[in-house]
Amino acid sequence: MNKYGWLDEYLQAQKGCEKDYKLEWGWQRYQVGSKMFAATCQPGPQHKGYDCRELLTLKCEPTFAELLRSEYPDIVPGFYMDKRNWISVFLDGGVPDEVLRGLCDRSYALVLGKLTKRLQREIEEKAQ
Repeated sequence: MNKYGWLDEYLQAQKGCEKDYKLEWGWQRYQVGSKMFAATCQPGPQHKGYDCRELLTLKCEPTFAELLRSEYPDIVPGFYMDKRNWISVFLDGGVPDEVLRGLCDRSYALVLGKLTKRLQREIEEKAQ
């Protein structure tokens, strides 16, 4: 069970966020500029080590991701993503709310920062 009831609203409040459901994957995706910065999913029993637990997947710098995984047992390499640049957080786990909010902000900023300057300006202007 997801103990972070604020999460969906928080992610959607990011400037320019577009949420969709990827049926083939069974993922709720959060995107900015058509690039994913977060996703929630619940891997099935065929995915060993995930125990059918709901996950939030976020973009993260590789060295910071390693540090997080060593500090929080509920942060693991990104499910079905590049394990160096993505992390997954068990949503029934023990990651403090303020840490998870910071990780969401960081993921959004990483993805937004890779968009063209023009697209970044457009997103900013639409948000005002």
